[in-house]
Order: sequence, then C-alpha cells, then structure tokens
Amino acid sequence: MNAQDLKNSILQLAVQGKLVEQRPEEGTAKELLAQIKAEKEQLIKDKKIKKEKPLPEITDEEKPFEIPESWEWVRLNELVSKTIKRGKSPTYTDISSVQVFAQKCNVKTGGIDMSLAKYLDENKLSKYPEDEFLLDKDIVINSTGTGTMGRVGIFSDKDRIDGMRIVPDSHVTSVRLFDFVEPYYIFYLLKNFQKYLESMGEGSTNQKELKPLTIMNLVIPLPPLAEQKRIVAKIEEILPYIEQYDKAYTKLETFNKKFPSDMKKSILQLAMQGKLVEQREEEGTAEELYQQICQYNRKEYKYKDVSLNLGSMDYEIPSSWKMVELNSILSFVDYRGKTPNKIEEGVFLITASNIKFGYMDYTRKEYISENEYLQRQSRGITQKGDLLFTTEAPMGNVAICDLDKCSCGQRIITFKSYCDNSLDLRLMMYFILSPQFQQQLVDNCTGTTAKGIKADKLKHFHIPLPPLAEQKRIVAKLEQMLPYCDQLIR
Repeated sequence: MNAQDLKNSILQLAVQGKLVEQRPEEGTAKELLAQIKAEKEQLIKDKKIKKEKPLPEITDEEKPFEIPESWEWVRLNELVSKTIKRGKSPTYTDISSVQVFAQKCNVKTGGIDMSLAKYLDENKLSKYPEDEFLLDKDIVINSTGTGTMGRVGIFSDKDRIDGMRIVPDSHVTSVRLFDFVEPYYIFYLLKNFQKYLESMGEGSTNQKELKPLTIMNLVIPLPPLAEQKRIVAKIEEILPYIEQYDKAYTKLETFNKKFPSDMKKSILQLAMQGKLVEQREEEGTAEELYQQICQYNRKEYKYKDVSLNLGSMDYEIPSSWKMVELNSILSFVDYRGKTPNKIEEGVFLITASNIKFGYMDYTRKEYISENEYLQRQSRGITQKGDLLFTTEAPMGNVAICDLDKCSCGQRIITFKSYCDNSLDLRLMMYFILSPQFQQQLVDNCTGTTAKGIKADKLKHFHIPLPPLAEQKRIVAKLEQMLPYCDQLIR
C-alpha cells in the first residue's frame, strides 16, 4: 500500500466514525443541526443571507455506508453561511492590492500558494460584494479542468501576501461554513471525496465543470462538533507518520525498481573481472588462445594509436587472461551504403530496432528481395550465431543472431570469430553488455541528439579475453544467474 492509499484509508475511517470513539457527553449531530438551522433563520431574518429553495430529502441509496447513531447524513449546503458559488471572471492588472485565487493556487500537495496568483484590476471592485472576498478557513474547490477539477484546499489568513484581499476566479468554488462546523473536518472529508467530485463533472471531455449545485447537494456524514475536532486532531497526528512512510516507501520502490538492473550489472561486472568462476591452470592461458587467433587472422595484429578514453577498463584481470582490442579477436562486418529497398516478403532484414540489450526482438519485420540479399553478400553475410551490435539509435545494443537466413541494415556491425573454437560469442555479448564496456561507448561516442560510435574507434576498444574453457564456464554461470534478475523485474 502506497502513502496515498494509506492516507485515503485513514480518511475513510474518519468519515465512517471509526477513527475516534463516540462520547455521549458531546451530544448529537441532530442537536448541532438544530443550532445551525436557528442561526441560518436569524441571518435570513436579518437579511444577511437569502432564503434558498429546500434541497431534496436524502434517500437511503445516497448513504454509502453506516455511520454512528450520534451522527447525521446532511447535504453540504445545510452547513454553509453563504451561498456556494464560483467567483467571477476577473480583469487582471500588473499590480494591485487585491489578488485573484485561481485553480493553480490550489497546489497538488493540498496547500495554498498565493505567489501563483495574479492581481485584480481595482476599477472592477464594485462588481464584488463583500462576502466574495476569501476569509480564514474558507474551503476552495477547483471546478473546471481535466486533472484539476475537484481538487480541494482550505484557505488560511497565513496564506495572504502582505495582508492582501483575495477573490476567487470563475473556475473556483468557495465554501464558507457556520462556526458550528469544524472547517478542517469538511476539508478532509472533501479530500476523501475528490475522486467522486472528479466523476461528477458535466460537459464535454475538455470542458467538464463541477457545478455549484452539485457541491451543494453533496451528502456528507456529520458528527457532533467536539467529535469533528477530535477527528481532525487524530488525522493531523497521523499525517506526519504517513509522510515518513511515504519517504520510506518511495525509497523502497526505487530500490526495488533498480535492484534487478543493478544486480545484473554487478554480475556482469564480476564476470568481466574474472570473479564469477575460478581459474583453472589446466585450461591454459588467454595468451596461448590469442596467438592461435592471430594465426587465423593471417596477420600479426598491431595495436593502433587511436584517441580513446579507456578509463572504464582500468581494472585487474586474472593473470591467465589477456586484455585485447576487439579487432584482434573479432572480424567486423559493417553494412554501409545505400538504404536497402524493402518489400512485403522476402529475406528478413535485421534493423537496429530488432536488436535489444541481450536479445532479438522481431516485433518489427522488414524484408528485402533475394537479389538484393545476394548483392549485399559482397559486403559480408550475417549468419546464425553471429554477434550483432548497434552503433547508434540506440548505441550499444547487442544480441546473438538466431535466424538461418537474413541480412543486416544500416547502423549494425556483425562480429564474427576469426576461427572456430576460439571464442564463445555469447561471452563477448555479455562483456559488451557490462557497465564497463558500455561506459567505454559513452566516453567515446560522437553526435549530439543521436549518440553513436564509429566502427574505426570501436575496433580498438579493449576487452578481456579468458581461456576458451573458462569462457564457456562463465557463460554457463551467467545463463544460470541472469534469469533470476529478469524474474525480479517482472
């Protein structure tokens, strides 16, 4: 359960009368309603408020849950000391002594931020009766807008900037309660009803509005005043713990999301440093293997002086291993030239979108003709078991080709072994996937928007070479361990 779900559960308990106990000495909500009714009748008699049409009786279907015997179901309009309505469309000016409370002032976190407000043209003040200016503990409800409609705030005098007066705009409904009602109880109750308020919007998708009449008719559970205050005190006692829980929960969720990926990187790093399996003297050395590869390479490989940042490869490897350049142990087939002509059916064309981080994905399918496939063979042919590498968009994805017949598109390099039984290309794939090798790519790539690595640079990247038998044991261990990381991701 995340923090928001926990907060919603607390608020739900509160409005059901389950957060604090009921006390007979605190009276009943029925008695409280009688006081409110008497006060309202006096205000009408004194012509301070207008008499309104009676709201419909509350039906059993409108009561969503059971409440304590000392509580009452009421419509929100029974509890207000002024008519529930929206503000006016304002005329703005650069600076004045009156601010306009807009929807954005009701911030997502539940607070009020008047620094986001604009200023009202004081020449229009005659349009605003005195009761439209916001008072301490007025509740403000966003009444329009996808994603903001139904958001509830409670205004406080401490939210004012330099004591300025404030009026709501036409997208905000204000609710002012009688003194017989605890404003923060209604605030927390409406916060709990926010999803319901959002669903009560009327109009088209982009122009939905929460009408004042809808807010007036809201059916709410009302406890005695003293219990309202105790409910608010209990909620505000609990909320700091929920905030602490939220921080801990967020850290845990972040850890849980990162852990499988970090674990995978750690395993690949151990493999790259020769720490995943033990070294065995009887399996020979990488130097012996390297000399064998060089014979098949038909030339004595010479290191070329190129400008590379190899900081990420600065680590110890076992004495039986050898740090080599990619081009000394792998043949490069780089498919350059014009963009191939694609057809509906034919020979499968592997594009950069098919090569993922350690696996092939054939969701996107493209084909070329048999004739074009034969023409492209002059630049090299990709075979099942070859290692495919993307040079950009995205850079650094690598996977083993598992198709019997195919060709590669642009931005792909095919790695091949110079000779049979000299390299396990699966191990080369895992080494390229390792954080050390990927960092080499980042440190040496070119481009701004689309980062890429040039083949001429890639050839001289360093990679560790273990003896062949140890390569196979490392691969076996990796393929035993890595699926557990993938299970954690799911």
